[in-house]
Amino acid sequence: MKISGFTFVRNAIQFDYPVVEAIRSILPLCDDMYVAVGKSDDDTLALIQSIDPEIHILETVWDDSLRKGGEVLAIETNKALKMIPPDTTWCFYLQADEVVHEKYYAPIREAMHAWKDHEEVDGLLFNYLHFYGTYDYIASSTQWYRREIRIIKNDPSIYSYKDAQGFRKGANQKLKVKPINAWIHHYGWVKHPRTQLLKTRNFDSLYDDNAGQPAEQVPVEEYDYGNIDQLERFKGSHPEVMFERLKRANWHLDHDPKRIKTPWKHRFKYFVEKHFGFIPWEYRNYRII
Repeated sequence: MKISGFTFVRNAIQFDYPVVEAIRSILPLCDDMYVAVGKSDDDTLALIQSIDPEIHILETVWDDSLRKGGEVLAIETNKALKMIPPDTTWCFYLQADEVVHEKYYAPIREAMHAWKDHEEVDGLLFNYLHFYGTYDYIASSTQWYRREIRIIKNDPSIYSYKDAQGFRKGANQKLKVKPINAWIHHYGWVKHPRTQLLKTRNFDSLYDDNAGQPAEQVPVEEYDYGNIDQLERFKGSHPEVMFERLKRANWHLDHDPKRIKTPWKHRFKYFVEKHFGFIPWEYRNYRII
């Protein structure tokens, strides 16, 4: 069984993506790693090259004219996916702000061994922790996706879907997946408020021609983390690869977890999830088998 990791990134330094930690978090599980590095306004390429000389890098140029639903993100994901050789069994995908805790290595390995020879299984489904504001809080409302595919079979018919959130197969078929007892730590909303503002506007510009502004035109202001609907204090541990980044954190979020702005519909969904283990009317970009 051979495992290949893959991801894509651009302007990781400018927007403070923990891509180094993301890649390092899955290297112990992978036989090789493939990264599509977009032409950047900073030293992202050198940053990726510094992680490990054995990482396979494809230098790309993003087509910024593709603004329909963030489709350029899927295109860049597929560039990295296509680099993976045919002798690979499983392809392990992480985005530049997603990190795997080392305590999940064993269940991930077990799941890959258990399902590698089952042709009906297209991928493995991970749970998610969405950190918000600081490393002390997680977004807990049902408006945040709670699971997504991050390991797929090395099948040429599988491709990144829409804005690279998940995957599809063939003629837009949802992948058949097995859930595993592992969580992805998603740190995309944990940055200094100034950096988060720049990152958010840049990200929005990938979806709408009228959204976002060039960094040099952004007024001096900070992202307002107080607009979040519902947070819970995180009581677990962070991956070891994140320790140095946590030490460098230089911002603070004043938040009362008892303050909830969630609409009643989502409060009802949250109640059902906590007491019965499922979310009513949940969108699923996959088929659990």
